[in-house]
Order: sequence, then structure tokens, then C-alpha cells
Amino acid sequence: MKKTLARGLMNLLPMVLSIWLFWSLFISLDGLGKLLLELVGVQSVFVGAGFGLVASLVFVAGLLFSVSPIAWVYGWIEKQLMKFPLFKSVYGSIRDIASLMNRDGEPKTQKTVLVKQANGSYVVGFIMSESAPQPLADALPDGDWVPVLFQLSYQMAGVTSLVKRDDLIFVDWSFEDAMRFNLTAGIANSKAQ
Repeated sequence: MKKTLARGLMNLLPMVLSIWLFWSLFISLDGLGKLLLELVGVQSVFVGAGFGLVASLVFVAGLLFSVSPIAWVYGWIEKQLMKFPLFKSVYGSIRDIASLMNRDGEPKTQKTVLVKQANGSYVVGFIMSESAPQPLADALPDGDWVPVLFQLSYQMAGVTSLVKRDDLIFVDWSFEDAMRFNLTAGIANSKAQ
């Protein structure tokens, strides 16, 4: 009985939580859109009209940001707001996370690697960039150093370490499968591809 309940929970929980999360996001954005419609005196005709308005506004914003003058003005405003330390920290973090999600068309630089530890064990890591930032490269001893992320289990956090490229063992394993392996401490049934 205990195994059956656990199996049911393990299968249903991810689906139910995912649906709930996306439904909550839909309802929130629909409510925001309805509020915007009410501000201009338009009544919402159907459920989802507010969501459609918000999605349309985001699409139009994407089109506008492809126009140089608007992108320049936005960049100038962004630069002015970045002068405030608290805003810079919060906004910078959110912008970095958003840019990680929007990497379409860019080559994926994350490569899965193994790094040997002092005790002979290995840690799964990810090359996040092909070179260390210049200030770090200048401070490090000679060598080809690369930033490697060691993801912590069950967290969206990790440790970035600078490792010599010669000390890395490259693994033919997709970033997504290896990340799933790290995030679940190897519990997830990931198959190497």
C-alpha cells in the first residue's frame, strides 16, 4: 500500500504542480489584462481576453524593441536606473535569468564535463563560457582556464569554479539530462544520449 501511494504521488505530483503553476500564471495575467481593459472602459468578453491582451502587448513590445531608437531609449533608461545599487542588484539578477531562458538561435556553450577531485572521485560540471572573464584570467597563473558550474542538488544554486581545460574530461551528455541528474542528486532516471 505504501509503495502504491508513493508511486501515485511520484507520478501525479509533478503533473499537478506544473498544471497548477501554469494555470495560476494564466489567471494572474488574465486578471492583469482585465484590469487594463477596464481602465480603458472595455468589458472583458470571454475568459482569457485579458491574457490575450497581455500576450499581445508583450509581442508588440518585442517588435518595438527591434527598432533602434526605442531600444536606445530603453537602454538609456536602464543605464540611469542601474545607478541605484538595490535596483541594479534586483534588476540585474532578473535580467540574467530571463536571458538564460531566451537563448534561441545562439550556440549552446554549456558542455558537460567531469572534474577529478583530490580523493579520486569525480564531480559533474558544466562549462558555461569558453573563457574566464579578463580580470580573472589576468589574476590566474598561466593556462587555459574556463568557468565550470557545479550545480547543487535540489537547488537552483551552484558553485562556479575556474578549472584548467586540461583537467576536464568532456562527456557526451546533453546539458538538460546532466542538469537533471545534478539537480536530483542522481535520483532522476536520466539516460545518456
